[in-house]
Amino acid sequence: MRTQARAGDFSQGRVPETIMRLGLPIMLAELVHVLYNIVDRMYIGHMAQGGTLALTGLGVCFPLITLIGAFANLCSTGGATLSTIARGEGENAKAERIMGTAFTMLVLIGACLTVLLFLTAGTTLRWLGGDDETMPAAMGYFRIYVLGTIPVLVSLGMNPFINAQGFPRVGMVTVIIGAALNIVLDPLFIYALDMGIRGAALATVLSQLVSALWVLRFLRGDRPPLRLRGFCLDGEQLRGILKLGVTGFTFKVTNSLTQAAVNVMLKSWGGVLSTLYIGAMGLINSLREIMSLPANGVTTAGQNVMSFNYGARRYDRVSESIRFTLLFSLGVNALVWTMIQFAPTPLIRLFTSDAELIRLTVRCARIYFGAFPFMALQLTGQTTFVALNYPRYALFFSMLRKVALVVPFTLLLPGLGLGVEGVFWAEFISQVTGATACFATMYRVIWRRMRAGSPAR
Repeated sequence: MRTQARAGDFSQGRVPETIMRLGLPIMLAELVHVLYNIVDRMYIGHMAQGGTLALTGLGVCFPLITLIGAFANLCSTGGATLSTIARGEGENAKAERIMGTAFTMLVLIGACLTVLLFLTAGTTLRWLGGDDETMPAAMGYFRIYVLGTIPVLVSLGMNPFINAQGFPRVGMVTVIIGAALNIVLDPLFIYALDMGIRGAALATVLSQLVSALWVLRFLRGDRPPLRLRGFCLDGEQLRGILKLGVTGFTFKVTNSLTQAAVNVMLKSWGGVLSTLYIGAMGLINSLREIMSLPANGVTTAGQNVMSFNYGARRYDRVSESIRFTLLFSLGVNALVWTMIQFAPTPLIRLFTSDAELIRLTVRCARIYFGAFPFMALQLTGQTTFVALNYPRYALFFSMLRKVALVVPFTLLLPGLGLGVEGVFWAEFISQVTGATACFATMYRVIWRRMRAGSPAR
C-alpha cells in the first residue's frame, strides 16, 4: 500500500524530476499512439495501386476520427483532473466515483456514436470534401473504423486515469500493446489479404480493442490507489466531469471543425490540384502529431502534478510546474520549427514517394508551422486552466483560437489574394494571436498568485 501511495503522491521530490518521470513514459505512449495512425498512412501511401487517392480518402475521414477522439476527451479531461484533485484532498472514494462515472459515459457515448456515424457516413464524408475519386477509399476505411468506437473511447478515455495515479509506464504499455499489434496486422490485412485501405481500418480496430481490454484489466486490479468497480453514474460528479471536460471536448471538436473547413476550402481553391492539397494537409497533420509529442507528454504530466498539488494546497509546486512546462515546451517547439523550415523533405518522404505531393507539402508545411513556438504559450496556459479546474477560461481560449480565428481566416484569406495558401496562413495567424492571449490571461489570473503562495481564487 505504501508503494501505491508513493507512486501517486506528486507533492514529494523535485518538481522537474517528478514531471519528467511521469512525462517520459507518457511521451513514449503518445508516440506509439500516433503510430497507430502514422503506420496506416505509411502503408496506405505506398500502396502500388491508388496510394495517393487512398491517402487523400483517409484525409477526408480525419474530421470524423477527430470527433470520436473528442468524446474521449469529454470524459477523460474532466474525470482524470477532478479525480486527481480529489486524491490530493485525500477523498479516494469520491475519486473512484468520478472514474466510474467517466467510464460509464464513455461506453454509452460510444454506442450512440457507432450507430449514428455508421448510418450517416456517406453523406457526412461527401460534405467533408469527398468526391467520386476519393469516396470509395474514405467509405471503405471509415465504415470499419467506426465499428470500433467503444474500444477506441475506452482506450483513449480511461488510460489517462492510469497516468494520473502515477503509473505512466503501465499507461505506456497500454498503447504499445495496441500499436505493436497494429504494425503486425497492417501488412497482413492490407497486402497479404488484399484488403487495401479496409485492412488498415480493421487492423486499427482490433488493436484498439486489445488496448481497451488491457486498460480495464489494470484499473479493476489491486495495484492502483483508485479501482474501477464497474458501471456508475453519479449525477453530481457527472456535472463536474462535463463542466471541465467540455474543454478537452471543445478542443477536439474545434479541431474537427477546422479540418472540415480546411478540406472544403482546399477543394474549392485547389483547382486541378485540390486532391493533392487535401493529401498535403493530411501529411501536415501527421507531422504535427509527431512533432507535438514531447511537449504534449510533459504538459500532460505537468497537469497531473499541478492538479494534485493544487488539491494539497502546495501552491509553490504548482507555480514551479507551470514554469517547467513552459520552458520545456518552448525549447521543443523551437527545435520543431527549425526542422520544418530547413529540413522537411526527409520527414515527408516517410509517408509518400509522390514527387508533386512532396513538393506541395514542403511549401505548405513551412507556412503552417511558421509560428509553432507560440504554441508553447497556448499549451501551457490551456493546461494550467484545466489542471486547476478553471473550465470557463479553458473553454474560452480553446474556442478563441480555433473557432474565432482559424475557421474565419480559413474561409476569408484565400479570397483576399492569398489563394489556396491562405488556408495555411490561417493557422500561422491563430498561433500568434490566440496563444499569446491565452498565456497572458493565465499569468494574470493564476500564475502570479501561485508564485505569491496564495490560491488563485
